Amino acid sequence: MILDVIDLTKTYDNGVQAVKGVSFSVKKGEVFGILGPNGAGKTTTLEMIEGLRPITSGTVVLDGIKTKEHPYLVRQRIGIQLQSSAFFQNLKLTELLEMFRDLYGSSTNPLDLLAEVGLTDKAAFLVKNLSGGQKQRFSIATTLVNQPVMIFLDEPTTGLDPQARRNLWDLISQIKKRGTTVILTTHYMEEAQVLCDRVAIMDDGKIVALDKPSELIRQLLARGFKPHVEIPPATLEDVFIDLTGKTLRD
Repeated sequence: MILDVIDLTKTYDNGVQAVKGVSFSVKKGEVFGILGPNGAGKTTTLEMIEGLRPITSGTVVLDGIKTKEHPYLVRQRIGIQLQSSAFFQNLKLTELLEMFRDLYGSSTNPLDLLAEVGLTDKAAFLVKNLSGGQKQRFSIATTLVNQPVMIFLDEPTTGLDPQARRNLWDLISQIKKRGTTVILTTHYMEEAQVLCDRVAIMDDGKIVALDKPSELIRQLLARGFKPHVEIPPATLEDVFIDLTGKTLRD
């Protein structure tokens, strides 16, 4: 396992317990989803794993390093893509990647990173001139600067059109193929079902289920669940993509 989370808790000064004894492990090279409604404790859990928020109690071991004792070492080995990233708007993409590279002491070539996320032709663009989908792809490029063992993607496709969303799915699959572990949060259940090897579902600060998406669905059906509507073999998004194509509208 590349990540072990053991009985993790977070209690704030006002007595609110946001995370209540969360435990799970993540295998190297898998895409692991953390799902749950707003306020379930997903973001707090991730921030403690990443070393960005103090741990009240419990243990996090990421690639053999205990986050609580060595948060800086953990942050050197991971990449983090936030829902909303604030970049210097008047710098070129290559300039920003060079800056991140120098901060990490990495030797990564910015043009290689841009090629990986499909932004080679935007290398000289300023961040402020990118579309929403381009900004998300660039944000993911910045998570790869330090050649991380694990990246964290927080709702990466929120607000994107279907073409950009599907393109980002392909990108995440490519990152997995290179051996990088991915921790993903999303409110799109179809997205989790397509991308994630396993998912943990959180509610009220606790994990209420953890398994492969297909197994969780099988368990639901075994409990006698009947869908309220007939589920067609294709979705409206499939129709949209079929009629308008997969080409990005950047």
